[in-house]
Amino acid sequence: MHFLPEKIDDYVVEHSQQEPQILQELSKETWQKVLNPRMLSGAYQGRILAMISKLIQPKVILEIGTYTGYSALCFAEGLTSVGKIITIDKNEELETLQNKYFEKSGFRDQIEQKVGNALDIIPTINEQIDLVFMDADKSNYINYFHLIIDKMKPGGIILSDNVLWSGKIVEELNPKDIDTKVLLEYNKLLNTDNRLETVLLPIRDGLTISRVK
Repeated sequence: MHFLPEKIDDYVVEHSQQEPQILQELSKETWQKVLNPRMLSGAYQGRILAMISKLIQPKVILEIGTYTGYSALCFAEGLTSVGKIITIDKNEELETLQNKYFEKSGFRDQIEQKVGNALDIIPTINEQIDLVFMDADKSNYINYFHLIIDKMKPGGIILSDNVLWSGKIVEELNPKDIDTKVLLEYNKLLNTDNRLETVLLPIRDGLTISRVK
C-alpha cells in the first residue's frame, strides 16, 4: 500500500540506502517460491527496520512473524556482538528457506528460531527485550502486546507493522472483519497506554513506533 503519490514514493526510495545483495536474493526467491510474497517487509521498509536496529543496538530482539526471514536479517544488522533475535513463526515449512539465508548472512548464531503459536511461546521467554517487531496475525496484536509489555526494558521499542491495513482503518467497518476491528482497538491502545510514547508512521502499510517509558 502506497499512501504517497507514486513519483514522490519513487524519489524517497531512490534516495534511501539500497538493500544488501543477500536481501535482494532472499526477496527474489520468496517471490518465486512462496505464497503471499507481499508479506515481505520489502527493500525500503527493510532499510528503515535496519536503521532503527542500528540506532538502538539491541541485545535482545523479539520478532513475532518470521515469514522467510527478511526482516530478521534487517534487524540483525544492528545487534550487539552478544545480541540475539528470537523469531517466532507458526509455519514450519519456511524453516529451510529461512536457514539458507541465515547461514549466508553470518548472523546464524545470533538468530533463534521458534516454530509454533506465539501465544504459547512468548510466556516462555525470560529475557528482558530491547526491541519487538510485531508482524503476525492482526487478530492477536492486542494479545501479543499484553504478553510482551512486562518483558520490555525501559526505553525499549515496539514496532507494529500493517497498522493502516490498506486504509481499512478509516473506512466503514465490516462487522465480520475481525482484523480491522482489532487493529482499530490496538492503534488506540498504543496511543493511550500511559506506559508508552507512540508515533504512527504512514510508511508502506503503516508502521507504529512505541517507546516504553
